[in-house]
Amino acid sequence: MRLAWTVFCLGTALLARGSEPMLIINEDNDHYFKQPAERMNLADLQAYIDRLAGTKVTHFFVCPNGQRTSYRSAVHEAIWDPIDGEAPDNIWCVNAKRLYDQGIDPYAVWMTRCHEQGISPWITMRMNDVHFVTTKNYFRNTTFWRDRPDLWRVPNATSGNWMDYAFDYAKAEVREYHMALVRELLERYDMDGLELDWMRFGRHLTPGHEAEQAPILTEFVRQVRQLTQEWAAKRGHAIGLSVRVPSHPDAAAGLGMDGVEWAKQGLVDLLIVSPFFSSADFDIPLELWQERLGDAAASVRVIPAIDNGTAAYPGSPRVALDLAMYYGWAAGLRYRGADSFYLFNLVYYPQDKPPYRTILDHGLAEDMVLAGHRRHPLAYLDTVPPGFPTGAQLPKTVGELAPLVLQTGKRPFTGNVFLVLGLAQAPGVAEAVLSASLNGQASTAVAEVPKPAHYGQNVVRALCFGFPLEALRDGANTVQVERVGGEPQKLVWAELEFTRAP
Repeated sequence: MRLAWTVFCLGTALLARGSEPMLIINEDNDHYFKQPAERMNLADLQAYIDRLAGTKVTHFFVCPNGQRTSYRSAVHEAIWDPIDGEAPDNIWCVNAKRLYDQGIDPYAVWMTRCHEQGISPWITMRMNDVHFVTTKNYFRNTTFWRDRPDLWRVPNATSGNWMDYAFDYAKAEVREYHMALVRELLERYDMDGLELDWMRFGRHLTPGHEAEQAPILTEFVRQVRQLTQEWAAKRGHAIGLSVRVPSHPDAAAGLGMDGVEWAKQGLVDLLIVSPFFSSADFDIPLELWQERLGDAAASVRVIPAIDNGTAAYPGSPRVALDLAMYYGWAAGLRYRGADSFYLFNLVYYPQDKPPYRTILDHGLAEDMVLAGHRRHPLAYLDTVPPGFPTGAQLPKTVGELAPLVLQTGKRPFTGNVFLVLGLAQAPGVAEAVLSASLNGQASTAVAEVPKPAHYGQNVVRALCFGFPLEALRDGANTVQVERVGGEPQKLVWAELEFTRAP
């Protein structure tokens, strides 16, 4: 036992700040199962991991559950289990059962294959998934959830807001229901670590009482930590604990996901600070996390996360991330201290399509992201308590005095700097004449962008302003937009874009 405990302590120390950089890929709970039936076999499961071997990926976080599990669980329903006596025919359900019928557990296969290929395998558990809960008898929804609306955050909710239908962890039955799956996962899989994904979805406590009920989630995390320590001793190797929480520490605490407190109490090894889905976060305050952690920053790593899309402000259309946006996001956060990154919703077949393959093969290393094509759009915080500022700077009427501030990280040594502005439909939008400045320096050129919808379905006209590289600063950059001629216009997109010199 003493040897096992020593192994656990040494292994956990390797997760501490200052150890090797991480590139974490989160494998969704349904991605693999959406492939053709002929890929549901042992060889293809192994090949799925083999394609990560020799790449920049260091950690593979696999999700075996949403509301139901994608394996045959003894404590939760499987994704293929019948609803009202009828088996679901969704490809995910059919393919997951196809593996089960062959006696194959995909997660056990992946744990083993990752170890063989030098990749660290973790299980990531969704703590409160509410996909399509307003659709009657949807195949994801569990019988327990349907039968117990008294356990929802808003009991017997009818609002149509998915978050109201999430389980309320202030209720003991809810905590035990989820803790049963934690126990099973730790017993079933030889993992390097377990993640509690509190961002799928990000509401877990009684509405209006989240901050005061935060100790309930803290105690839940404490119990999970005790379980990981027990299993680390049994298995003879470290089992880390990660939590995915909102990207701003005060927003996280205000919603009861108090990552700072969990770190200070020694309950976690990784803090994955993350947006939800509606928008990426290009302005994650890593320095504020480090400040709030204090001495705990020496033993807990704070790693920024990103989903695969972004939006400029609440309610605006979501835009898929391209490689230049991933590079821009990583460059901005490297400037603020990040050396590791967590990518959510990136793994889709085929694995050779961009930006997936490029990120796998080359990672988000500083030399790659600083020298590459970068895009730095304005976005906002999509998971905050009521009344907490989202940081949205758009939409705005062109010519308002308030400037736009965009975080871009370290300035490139060479290349071109552009400001792209997107305008919504409004009278006179086609004829409006705008001017722009960057950190007080006027643009040197302006051009029409041929495909404005590239910046969101609400963008009907996009303008690109050129600036000399010298106008750009490291870190925060200030943009002022003015209307020179025509009627007032609504600005709904803004980004700074860096391209390589020819």
